[in-house]
Amino acid sequence: MKNLPAAGSAQHAQTSAQGSPLEVLQVFTWLGITCFGGPIAHLGYFRREFVDRRKWLSEHAYADLVGLCQFLPGPASSKVGYSLGLMRAGYLGGLAAFVGFTLPSVILLVLFAYGASSVANTVVGQGLFHGLKLTAVAIVAQAVWGMAVKLCPDRPRALIATAMTVLALLAPTSIGQIAGILVGGLLGLRFCRSDAESVPEPVQFGVSRTVGIAAFVAFAALLGVSLWPHGQTLAGMFSAFYRSGALVFGGGHVVLPLLTEAIQRPGWVNQETFLAGYGAAQAVPGPLFTFAAYLGAVMTQPLGGLKGAALATVAVFLPGLLLQTAALPFWNMFRGRKGAQAAMRGVNAAVVGILAAALYARVFTPTVTGSADFAIAATGFVLLTALQTPPLVVVALSALSGVGLALAGG
Repeated sequence: MKNLPAAGSAQHAQTSAQGSPLEVLQVFTWLGITCFGGPIAHLGYFRREFVDRRKWLSEHAYADLVGLCQFLPGPASSKVGYSLGLMRAGYLGGLAAFVGFTLPSVILLVLFAYGASSVANTVVGQGLFHGLKLTAVAIVAQAVWGMAVKLCPDRPRALIATAMTVLALLAPTSIGQIAGILVGGLLGLRFCRSDAESVPEPVQFGVSRTVGIAAFVAFAALLGVSLWPHGQTLAGMFSAFYRSGALVFGGGHVVLPLLTEAIQRPGWVNQETFLAGYGAAQAVPGPLFTFAAYLGAVMTQPLGGLKGAALATVAVFLPGLLLQTAALPFWNMFRGRKGAQAAMRGVNAAVVGILAAALYARVFTPTVTGSADFAIAATGFVLLTALQTPPLVVVALSALSGVGLALAGG
């Protein structure tokens, strides 16, 4: 699908910004309750909701945004959601998107920290969570397939996507992911210039360059402060979580070793409690970065409980959101350059390849453990793609199937 012409793009950019913070909050709260499966799955849910269903932006603009969010440090899916909220309803919309998508999992993990884990440990609870994860397999597969059809329509981009899938599987790290995006951009610059004269759809986020520069200065200043030792103080706690959030690229899975170093070394949380919370974070919907809320709640010093959960959550998400705010005012200017358009075609194809690798390694392999699991996930995929079944119906069917399997096995 070719990009829209300039006039039509401007009209689309203007109309797509006419929303309210309440609308954004409602949409993202529902996503925060239903988005299981980790950051890659979240991108699939977002694509279906905002590209296919609500048409807030085009497939190409969404893919460009995903590429930007995966390239910059911080939680990729949360930054995509925050950016969509900014686009729809300004700064309050960005805040509403963040709160709506983050708060449900924060609440669940704080409850888990206070001992409300009995439901998750029952046969029915485990079956329910497993069924919801199988739904994520179907939704991510649908997203990867749909993006591949639209973003890899020719041989060069199909080959770039395939090569980046292989690279991401061989180097399943944040460095490998960033390298894949860079290589994809270079290959696009060389091989994807055939339609580089078209004008990309401008997407307005309502963030001025002054605000963007101020956000970058704040990000850099807080990062510099966080690198200094602060000891067993509130400043030390904030710095530990901020530093961890600032050094994560691509997704929440990468935050585990950083938080292990930052939280366990001072003795704030023991290893058994740490790993129990990380397991719970895998099972709840929403961003994996909310694992920080659990850690803040179970800590006894320098601050724990609800206040500790709030401080840890803000600190771990803040660097990614600041850097995203800094980048957005310059995004359209970059995308408007002819060479950048060709590079972004390669980046988009690379994103498809990286998502395909993540579908296999992070979503499919850990979740689909037998023929029954595969049958449920495949049925969900067919229902979503061929029969256009509403996602809520697929979620309900998969959840019930997961409970049935658990009861049959128990």
